[in-house]
Amino acid sequence: METWHIWIIIALLLFIIEIFTSGFAVFCISVGAIAAAIASGLDMGLKEQLIWFSVATLASFVAVRPLMIKYFHKKSKQVQTNTNALIGKTVIVTETIDIDHNSGRVKIDGDVWRAIASEGEIIEIGEKVVVEQVNSTILTVKKL
Repeated sequence: METWHIWIIIALLLFIIEIFTSGFAVFCISVGAIAAAIASGLDMGLKEQLIWFSVATLASFVAVRPLMIKYFHKKSKQVQTNTNALIGKTVIVTETIDIDHNSGRVKIDGDVWRAIASEGEIIEIGEKVVVEQVNSTILTVKKL
């Protein structure tokens, strides 16, 4: 087995490991292994292969990794979670919303939440409302 075969096997193993991680660090090291495999294929010595490996790894850490993190983490920030995911949802009133009687409930995804109207109006059972704000366990809603 030639040296470049070993570098390619190392690169493939690192790519597989990267599938199970999320920081793109292992990916950068595998880029270095590919560069070393190319150097080995050009009949360079082990010292030159290690230099190519180091330079390519460093270059990918500096150039490729920030771009990948920016691209992938930008998309993940668009996904709202927890109570922030409730804002903007259309829900149905299950108990009349009336601030004077301290009543009001809505049902979201099988869960019943306490609700108040943003404009202080009375909203009857069965009407559709939009969640505008979440304050602890109380949703502020507005009529559609």
